[in-house]
Amino acid sequence: MAELPGQIQRMNGGINQLLEQIFGFSRRCLFRVISMGPIPNHLAFIMDGNRRYAKKCGLEEGSGHKAGFSALMLMLQYCYELGIQYVTIYAFSIDNFRRQPEEVQSLMDLMLEKIKSLLEKESIVHQYGIRVYFIGNLALLNDQVRAAAEKVMKATAKNSRVVLLICIAYNSTDEILQAVKKSCINKLDNIEASGSCKHEDTDSDIEAKDMENQEKKIQLVDIEENMQMSVAPNPDILIRSSGETRLSNFLLWQTGNSQLCSPAALWPEIGLRHLVWAILNFQRSHSYLEKRKKQL
Repeated sequence: MAELPGQIQRMNGGINQLLEQIFGFSRRCLFRVISMGPIPNHLAFIMDGNRRYAKKCGLEEGSGHKAGFSALMLMLQYCYELGIQYVTIYAFSIDNFRRQPEEVQSLMDLMLEKIKSLLEKESIVHQYGIRVYFIGNLALLNDQVRAAAEKVMKATAKNSRVVLLICIAYNSTDEILQAVKKSCINKLDNIEASGSCKHEDTDSDIEAKDMENQEKKIQLVDIEENMQMSVAPNPDILIRSSGETRLSNFLLWQTGNSQLCSPAALWPEIGLRHLVWAILNFQRSHSYLEKRKKQL
């Protein structure tokens, strides 16, 4: 009789393993069917609802974000299995620094822990060959978090199967502002290098002057090249959990032709069905979205 609890435990373990195998096989079959249609190249996520999830489940502060990290790892696995090349997540907004100092510090500590975990050999980053970029004003982070982020980017620089862009200390207004500043500096440097800013008393035709003036102007392509998100194509789908439909100053420049999806589930509750539904809606609207992109 003493061995009975052990036998039950081993039986439960075997059943769980069997169920995981069945679920994995079913998921791969589902993905094979979905892949018959167009698959998005880039998914972006606003991971909303971690704190509400903790409150809803009666968990201690910070537990919601830990559960949210587990949900993110599952999403990355599903995206890899579907062949999605780019995934962008809104991890921490510049506006989040306005929260209570204790909460900000707690989030920074959790972020440091999770960033370091990406370097572990058994992490999903090494398992799937994921290249990681940290997008945002990293100077706003403390030294430890910034150093860890830079270490991860350097360690994954040669990975190419999937690209994960983590927006941290980020908002779209700041990204656009920094891109405009860089564009102005680069343009001024080019003008000074070519000597075109010096006035010469020589006769030139109107066309030559127009071309010279045009070269001094900031063009759309100049700003786009200096956007931090220029390392990836624009998102095909933007998913925001918790049913909210606001962009919250996230990828405003890049999401003009993105499919928007806002499932009611809080981020830690996000699952396979929400991802599949978003992709099916994308496939239904794909031809229209492609026409819109060609018109631009």
